[in-house]
Amino acid sequence: MNRAFIYIILGATLWGTISFYVKSLYTYGFTPMEVVTLRAWSAAIILVVYLSFAAPKSLRLFHVRDVKYFIGTGIFSIIFFNYCMFKTIELATIPIAAALLYTAPAFVIIISYFVFQEALTKNKMIALFMTLIGTALVVGLLPFDFGSIPLMTILIGLGSGFGYALYSIFSKFALQKYNSLAVTTFTFIVASVTLLPFFPYTEKLYLVKEPKVLFFAFGLGFLPTAVAYIVYTLGLHRTEASKAAILSTIEPVVATLIGVFIFLESFSFVQMIGMGCIICAVILIQLDFPSKNREKLRTIKKRG
Repeated sequence: MNRAFIYIILGATLWGTISFYVKSLYTYGFTPMEVVTLRAWSAAIILVVYLSFAAPKSLRLFHVRDVKYFIGTGIFSIIFFNYCMFKTIELATIPIAAALLYTAPAFVIIISYFVFQEALTKNKMIALFMTLIGTALVVGLLPFDFGSIPLMTILIGLGSGFGYALYSIFSKFALQKYNSLAVTTFTFIVASVTLLPFFPYTEKLYLVKEPKVLFFAFGLGFLPTAVAYIVYTLGLHRTEASKAAILSTIEPVVATLIGVFIFLESFSFVQMIGMGCIICAVILIQLDFPSKNREKLRTIKKRG
């Protein structure tokens, strides 16, 4: 398997572990958006501290105007998609919100076609269809389950998918100047600073001082956030954004398996079929990687 694909799948797998930390923080009374804030803060702190010692030059912007890329990844992607996703959960259900979130590959494919001139191959379109159906089945929905949902709820849910997709798009531009570690770091610096005014300090700050809360908050910021986004962005640098988006749908498979084996959640035959669809899509995308693209990427690596 191509190394870029391994990075992307590893990143998505780490994203899939997020439920362990999130559910633990919920037990302390944090709301979903407060958990997003803790995630952004902890990831930013971890990344800035690490880079300050390991690669301090990576903390410098080449030009002030480059901040537009990280406003894109940090605000229009990370914050926006989380807000839309949690709003959809409030208006509908978690499975519906998850299914609409994973329309992201469709948005990435469409945007990448016009912005990066990425080809719309037959394998890519089949893989996209399989991931959409597979995700719906994994989260416990059937295609006709959306019929009774208000249009506004669907639009907000699609907003989460669109925002999720924007990370791949804005990152592609940022990666022309910055490495994956710098892109991830600046993304979460922007997101954490933006979220600062919205945290209820007077009500919840005392909780953040609890050792167990700190453990779960920094655990959330480390593996399923900082490390996950770094390796995903590294893989994104070496392949098409549309393929990366499809490969990232391995995340709900991992999340479901964690729910089954750690939280003892139920697991149905329909979910198994959905997982099979997603895994087949991942294999299909790997086959849709012609030799000329491999040569092109080798050239890019040598230049970089």
